[in-house]
Amino acid sequence: MLHAAGDALAERGFAHLDLAEVARRAGVGKTTVYRRWGSVTGLLADLLEDMAEQSEPRIEVGSLLRELEANATLVRRTLTDPRQGALFKAVIAAATCDALAAEALHQFYAARVAEWAPCVVQAAERGEVPADTDPEQVVRAVSAPLYYQLLTTGTPLDQAAAERAARAAYDAARAGAFRTGR
Repeated sequence: MLHAAGDALAERGFAHLDLAEVARRAGVGKTTVYRRWGSVTGLLADLLEDMAEQSEPRIEVGSLLRELEANATLVRRTLTDPRQGALFKAVIAAATCDALAAEALHQFYAARVAEWAPCVVQAAERGEVPADTDPEQVVRAVSAPLYYQLLTTGTPLDQAAAERAARAAYDAARAGAFRTGR
């Protein structure tokens, strides 16, 4: 059912997502879907939770720059995938007008940031970045320019964009831009 919901969301957007349509696509009775989720937002929250669980894990290579590049590549690949890219655009749009959708999106990103934050902690332990570097801010700084480009310019996200995003976050972290002052 979550796959059917993702397909419907990617194709039609949040505003046109209908639980009866999801039930039809999944080949189940609509009462099953209504009983399980009760609302489109409830379904969206479970879909995002499933997506977070299915996301690729962090890759450890012992170099902060290489790990940030791996993260940027994963984000780029997700956002340029025909289904996943459309799905994320729809979820982001939903989060702008629905508080429960926004909370679900925040939880998704919290899980993904938590997956990658240890690479910054380990980099601080190796002396690559200041000891008081905020790991979550570094990880967010990697994906932020990619999302911005996707949502505001419509220009293709290529590997060079991913590498620039990773390099910018890395250079800023090394320069102390993400220090917490602790």
